[in-house]
Amino acid sequence: MLELETFRLIERISSLLRSEQRRKYAALGLQPVHGQVLDYLAHCNKYSNTHAAVAEYLGLTKGTVSQTIQLLERKNLLEKTVSSQDARVIHLSLTESGERLINELKPLELFKQAEQQVSQLKFIDIGEALQTTLSVLQQANQSKSFGLCRTCSYFTVKENHYLCGLTQQALDRDDTEKICREHNPRNPQKT
Repeated sequence: MLELETFRLIERISSLLRSEQRRKYAALGLQPVHGQVLDYLAHCNKYSNTHAAVAEYLGLTKGTVSQTIQLLERKNLLEKTVSSQDARVIHLSLTESGERLINELKPLELFKQAEQQVSQLKFIDIGEALQTTLSVLQQANQSKSFGLCRTCSYFTVKENHYLCGLTQQALDRDDTEKICREHNPRNPQKT
């Protein structure tokens, strides 16, 4: 059960970060995959800056990578260079514009804020650390938490029965393990 909850927390954090990426890249006329390719090329070595390496690293098809690279080249964010040792090999590198863009967009400001807050706290286990990280990211992004009922500030136990403090309705045990749109996270700050 704990492994599944940890997986869900990681998935939710990833979803929130992808949402933030989509918003930032859309404002520039790009998709997150374009940013992923640029980020990879900014960090890979001279043996790993080829179409095939990009596709393999990101788990994308060669066609998707090819179209992405063409678009990034048209936008003057990357350039192609034929290998001096093998004319069949094309190396990819960021242009000055591409490097500037990556420096402006990474790391996501949202994640930097969360990291600063969370790094000062102590946690019992990874689940608590991930839950706190998710809560801080959601607050910074002003998004709904969609958390588990039993982790909500409205969740109460009265006379051995579960109760939603927001709706004042009784909850079944199964309800307490499900995601709620009206979730209000408990204060993630620890001492």
